Amino acid sequence: MRSESPPKPRHPVSRFTAFARRASHLAGRPLTFLLAVVVIVAWAASGPLFRFSDTWQLVINTSTTIITFLMVFLIQNTQNRDSEAMHLKLDELIRAVSEADNAMLNLEELEDEALAEIHARYTAMAEAAGQHLHRRGVRPRP
Repeated sequence: MRSESPPKPRHPVSRFTAFARRASHLAGRPLTFLLAVVVIVAWAASGPLFRFSDTWQLVINTSTTIITFLMVFLIQNTQNRDSEAMHLKLDELIRAVSEADNAMLNLEELEDEALAEIHARYTAMAEAAGQHLHRRGVRPRP
């Protein structure tokens, strides 16, 4: 019988990180979009009641500006964390595969010109592989 390894301890998560994750998750849900649509429709419907006044317009403009401003930072925080985790996972796969080119580790740190050179090299390799398949009679799917 195989013994299971003990679960790895979870790293503590800061309150901001937990909040940013939760806010980003909630912001991307269909129900959140529906709620936003309902708020906009209710605001628009209340226009005649408030005679389409400057204050009526200011309420929605200010509210949406504040929400958008704050959400940019929350979503960027979550995206930065996700991107970093993805890079670390890819780096581990590159390191673990013996045929992989370890020079590919930390590509995200290179300048755009260096990335363009590497991209061109891999594009040429892909085209050569495609020509090889074409010579063997393998056709790409439509």
